[in-house]
Amino acid sequence: MKRGILLIVGLILMVLLCWFSIAAGAVPITAPQVLFGLTDPQSPSYFIVHELRLPRVLVAICAGAGLAVAGAILQSLLRNPLASPDVIGITQGASFAAVALIFLIPSAAAQWMPVAAFAGAILSFLILILTSRRLTLSPTSLALIGVAVGAVFQAGIQYFMVTHPANVNMALLWMSGSLWGRGWGQLAPLAPLIILMLAVAMLQARKLNILQIGDDLSQSLGLLVRRERLWLLLLSVTMAGVAVSAVGAVSFIGLLAPHIARALVGARNQWRLPMAAVIGADLMLLGDLVGRIVLIPREIPVGIVIAIIGAPYFIYLLRREHTMK
Repeated sequence: MKRGILLIVGLILMVLLCWFSIAAGAVPITAPQVLFGLTDPQSPSYFIVHELRLPRVLVAICAGAGLAVAGAILQSLLRNPLASPDVIGITQGASFAAVALIFLIPSAAAQWMPVAAFAGAILSFLILILTSRRLTLSPTSLALIGVAVGAVFQAGIQYFMVTHPANVNMALLWMSGSLWGRGWGQLAPLAPLIILMLAVAMLQARKLNILQIGDDLSQSLGLLVRRERLWLLLLSVTMAGVAVSAVGAVSFIGLLAPHIARALVGARNQWRLPMAAVIGADLMLLGDLVGRIVLIPREIPVGIVIAIIGAPYFIYLLRREHTMK
């Protein structure tokens, strides 16, 4: 009962954040104007609401939920509370591919950057799997190799930025993570993919619960550990890659949201995954809202706002893990 109430509260908070996000900005609009802008094409606020702010809000929800659930899956698979797409190199792989496109083929960057980012995430996954195959895909080896792969991609990003300074501003904006300019064109491929993968993830919640108790016990319960871990890892990487391709390299949501969800509803993924999705969407909406209203008419990229929140929490988690040991 308590878990259901907490989930409903998170959904109500999401609706409120959506409303405030649509109303706030360089051109603030009132609550009635928001309503008319959503329903009446003849309303003066229709263009601002329907064409500029509504798709941006929906992209934030989809991307935030995708990153959060991807992080929750990784933490369950690796049995590591510090695992997330940006910690094990997935975000860095996507960033490297996007930055390479910006610097090498700038004329195609705007159109093909999401495709390049997703391809970079998949490349990072393939390197991770091929490198760790001889190590039986164990949680420890996947985590350590993921950190190494991320470091290599990060070095590649720094190389491009040093050797191609002309386009560095565009690269920095993408790497910061931003919802600026996101519209129906970005939402159209993002929403169905994220919704489909979220549904698949929810159906895999029981297997994730079993994998958390250890390989030996999982095998004794009839689970094919390596196959299931590979499949779930691919699901997590794909979800993170799709989200990052839409909003850029937003860090910490995949780390923060699963932890908050676990503290609220416990470790059972039947509740943790949907709660993490809601919290991830709330965090993305909140970060974007704060970034838009703090320095009007300028915007702070949502990734920077989330990092300001997430970095202290990450340090807290490290200290807690050290204390527990």
